Amino acid sequence: MPQTMLNVGKIVNTHGIRGEIKVLPHTDFPEVRFAKGSELLIVPEDGKAPLPVTVQSSRFHKNMYIVKLKEYDNINDVEKYKGSMLKVTQEDLVELPEDEYYFHQIIGCQVVTDEGQELGVITDILTPGANDVWVVQPKGGKSILIPYIDDVVLDVNVQDRKVLVHVMEGLL
Repeated sequence: MPQTMLNVGKIVNTHGIRGEIKVLPHTDFPEVRFAKGSELLIVPEDGKAPLPVTVQSSRFHKNMYIVKLKEYDNINDVEKYKGSMLKVTQEDLVELPEDEYYFHQIIGCQVVTDEGQELGVITDILTPGANDVWVVQPKGGKSILIPYIDDVVLDVNVQDRKVLVHVMEGLL
């Protein structure tokens, strides 16, 4: 079975001539992912094999991270990776507190009401502000938006891929 890799950032440009790269973070844990000694994979846009790299140093600058990789010391060495994704393997996931989940654990879960009615499958997660909103796609029909709040989401079982919800008045 192929190894599952998760995005942690996108290489958007180079920085300076000493091989630093500008990374747009796609992670909730940039201080872990871009810490000195952190191991990442560069996945080139052209579909070539992922390249393992190690972070030598990083700093936050204008909503991006300037990252220096141990393996590269020259702008010419890293320029070809512009547009590539930085990823980690599933084994390198940061342990989350109880009742917190990664998006990939939630998307694809079956949603069932506390009355036993199947609503559909979670296809997307929106992050508009105060709380996430889960997009549930029923079989043939319009999408249902479920707010991720304690009054609505009663139980999440990522092993069984099931989410139990309470349908409040006006939700459907």
